[in-house]
Amino acid sequence: MEIEKADPAELAALREAFGEGEGASPLGWAGVREFEERHGVVLPEPYRTLVAEIADGSFQGPPEYGWAGLAESAGGQRPAEPFPLTGMWVWEDDGGYEDPGAVIERVAHDGSLNLGTDGCGMDWHLVVTGPQRGRVWLVTGEGAMPYGGPGFGDWVRRWAAGEEWFSGE
Repeated sequence: MEIEKADPAELAALREAFGEGEGASPLGWAGVREFEERHGVVLPEPYRTLVAEIADGSFQGPPEYGWAGLAESAGGQRPAEPFPLTGMWVWEDDGGYEDPGAVIERVAHDGSLNLGTDGCGMDWHLVVTGPQRGRVWLVTGEGAMPYGGPGFGDWVRRWAAGEEWFSGE
């Protein structure tokens, strides 16, 4: 998974998925850079190029109820703070944390953008800081787990192909 430089094949797949009116208007590079400056992050590729050149959100998904635009996805989030997890965590297990409730709060808000929801408290996040940068995570009322593929481009590719999104890794 390359998160510093956009892969041309991934960008072609994203253009196919969100081109020709399938997504909201892109922000342009000036808009992306302004967002990054304001929030103290550099977005991972291919998401960064997607919102700059192709689309900034889509009502069609992914996820089920649509993919949130950049400004909406950052609402209530603290993207510059480090994302606290590196592996799956079910909330009923304290995870070895002194204050699990505080860590759960950080999982929901730190180091990620909320891409959207599948409903029933199942929200998809793109991690933008820390060791999980570039990975997509599912955050639910029961726990959090990384998407079973390598990153955002694969997450969209599987959705566009109608494939199963999560392999439980």
